[in-house]
Amino acid sequence: MNRRTKIVVLGCALLLTAGAASAVATASDEPGRREAAALTGTAKLYRSAGDDITFSFDAHLAAKDTADPTKATGTFEFSHYLDGEGARAKARVDCLLTGGKVAVVSGVITESDLPGAEGKRVGVTVHDLGRHDRLGYSWASTGNPVETKELPKCVSSAPFEKVRKGTGGFTVVPWRPDF
Repeated sequence: MNRRTKIVVLGCALLLTAGAASAVATASDEPGRREAAALTGTAKLYRSAGDDITFSFDAHLAAKDTADPTKATGTFEFSHYLDGEGARAKARVDCLLTGGKVAVVSGVITESDLPGAEGKRVGVTVHDLGRHDRLGYSWASTGNPVETKELPKCVSSAPFEKVRKGTGGFTVVPWRPDF
C-alpha cells in the first residue's frame, strides 16, 4: 500500500470512528454525556411468502433517567402487508431496556388501522447484529396485538425473526445502570 492510499484509508477510518462516536452521544440531556440507552433504525423482516413487514424505532432513555427505564421516550412503528392487505401501528414508548446489543422496548399504540389496537401495549425485542439483525414481538404467540391481554412494560419475546438481507439498520445503545 503506498503512502497516499494509507492516508486515504486512515482518513476514512477516522471519519467512520467520529460518526460512530457522535451517534452514541446523541439525545443526551448533558453535553458530552451519552444517553443511558437507545434503540433506533428501520428494517424489514424476511418472509418467504413475500410479506412486507417493517419495524422502525426512535426510542431513547436520557442519561439523567438511567435508574428508571420507564422514563424512556420516543415512538416505534410497525406494519404487515401481504397482497395489499394488512395493517400498521404507531406506539408511544413507555419503557426501554437494553443489554449489550439486545433491546426490549414497549409502548402503547396511539395510531392504527387495525380495529381494537389503539390503547394496547406491545413490546418488541431487537438483537443488533449488524447486517443480520433479529427481532421478536409480544404478540408472537397470539397472532396480533389486539389479542394480547394486559402486557406489562418492557416485555416481549425472543428475537426469533430474521431481518431481510440489506435492511438491518437497528442500533442499540447498551444500558449501564448504576448497581
